[in-house]
Amino acid sequence: MRAMRRSYPTFVLLLCILLLAQPLAVSAITSSEAKQAWYEAKETSRDAQAAHRQAKIAYAADRTPENEQRVIDTGKDALHAALDEAEAWLVWKDLEVDENPGIPQELKETIGQDVETNLAKIEELRDEVDGIDTRLELGLVFLKMVGKYAELLTDVARDTGFVWVHLMTMHADTVEEYEQELRTVATGMPDNDDILEALDSAAEELASARENIDQARAEYEEVRLPGTPLIKFSNGNNYLRIAKGNLLSAHGYLHQAYAAMVRGGGSR
Repeated sequence: MRAMRRSYPTFVLLLCILLLAQPLAVSAITSSEAKQAWYEAKETSRDAQAAHRQAKIAYAADRTPENEQRVIDTGKDALHAALDEAEAWLVWKDLEVDENPGIPQELKETIGQDVETNLAKIEELRDEVDGIDTRLELGLVFLKMVGKYAELLTDVARDTGFVWVHLMTMHADTVEEYEQELRTVATGMPDNDDILEALDSAAEELASARENIDQARAEYEEVRLPGTPLIKFSNGNNYLRIAKGNLLSAHGYLHQAYAAMVRGGGSR
C-alpha cells in the first residue's frame, strides 16, 4: 500500500498556481534528480487517483462490505500519494534554491526552515492516514489535509515572493550602477543637457521601481494565515510587474543617454 504513495489532484492543481517556490534539503541528490522524482510521484499519483475513482464507482453500483473496504484502502493510497508528491516537490524546490548562488544564505535558511516545518506536517498526516478505518475518517482526514496544504502553499507563496524581490532588487542595483557610471562621464562632457535629462529620467524610473519593490516585499510579508494570503501574494506580484516596467523604462533612458554620449553630446 505504501508503495502506491505519491500524489493527488487537488494538491497538484494548487501547486501549479504558484510557479516558483520553496523546499527542503536531504540527501546528495541534485535538484534535477529531485525534479525527476517529483514527476514520477505525479505519475504514481494519477494511478492512485484512478484506482480510488474506480473503487468509488464500484461501491456506488454494489454497496458490499468488500467494495466499501476497497474505497477505504484506495483512498488511503491516494492520500499517501498526495503526501509523497508534496514531499518530493518540497525537496526539489529546496535543492533548487540551495543550488542557486544568486540567493543569499539568509533567505535560503528561511526557506529551509519553512520546508522543515511543512515536512513535519506531512509526517503527522501520514500517521493520521495510516489510522483511517472508515469512509468517514477518510473524508475527515482529507479535509484536514486540505487545510494543512493551504498552510504549505502560504509558506511557498511568501518565500517565492521573497526570492523574486531579491532578484528584482539585484536588477535594480545593476541599473543604478550603470546610471551612475554614465552620469560620471556625462558630467564632464560639453553640451550634455540632453544626456543628463535622459539620466535624470532613468533615475526617476529607478526610484519608482525601488518603491514598487518595497511595496511588493511588504505585501509578501502579509502572506500568512489567518488572513488573505492569495490576495496579498497577487498584490505583491502586481507591484513587481510595475517595478519591471519601471526598470525597462530606465533601460530605455540609459540607452538614449549612451547613444547621445557616443555622438559626443546630447543636442547634436
